[in-house]
Amino acid sequence: MASSFITVNGKSFPSPDIGLNFEVATLVNGGKNANGEFVGQKIGRDQYKIDNLQWFYLDAATWSKILKEFDKFAVSVRFPDMVNNTWITLLMYPGNRTAVPSGEINKSTGLPIAYKNCKVNIIDCGVV
Repeated sequence: MASSFITVNGKSFPSPDIGLNFEVATLVNGGKNANGEFVGQKIGRDQYKIDNLQWFYLDAATWSKILKEFDKFAVSVRFPDMVNNTWITLLMYPGNRTAVPSGEINKSTGLPIAYKNCKVNIIDCGVV
């Protein structure tokens, strides 16, 4: 796999083609009082999500390598931190992984040769 835009368990993932969104969520422990004023406090640290990581077309071997990294479920992910404009490494887990077989079939195995619209979300485990 080329590029090191995002690494999972130290292995480079290809740069995404489209759809990539970085999301930062702030957790709070309260809500609003009877006057509509916020009365809670921030709890823990901000949590990150890499949303809509998508590739238009990946050969089956590359897509398989990406998916196998998530067999361990919680994985070490290094990616650009938009908050601090630096690299960050966090323990994260995958959301749903989807892809569409390209229609090209390996004649000897009957398996797809490639996949289109390969997508995955990667979500912060919240570990400090």
